[in-house]
Amino acid sequence: MKVYTYKNCSTCREAVKWLREQAIAFDELPIRESPPSPAELRATLEAFGGDVRQLFNTSGQDYRALGLKDKLAAMPAEEALALLAANGNLVKRPFVIDLDRGIHATGFKPAEWQQKLDRAT
Repeated sequence: MKVYTYKNCSTCREAVKWLREQAIAFDELPIRESPPSPAELRATLEAFGGDVRQLFNTSGQDYRALGLKDKLAAMPAEEALALLAANGNLVKRPFVIDLDRGIHATGFKPAEWQQKLDRAT
């Protein structure tokens, strides 16, 4: 399982702490320096029923600076995925993916994560 995080994000730190407390193995990756790949983003988009907005950090400065609030609804999915893959600041974090087990999550809600992990085992 890969967990993409940003070191200054308190939610990311909480998620990593929770995973360690649950003794769940994962690889932590820096989301700004190594954003999720287009294939990972596409798989997560499909898992989320095609709602591309769920992949975006809508409260981030980059999101606002690019005016994505007004552009995202009309943007083709492939263009949105390319933006995310090129700029980790745009990705909602933490971003969790395990393609082998079908785990996809953005943001951190312990109960939701537990459900996803339980279903995957």
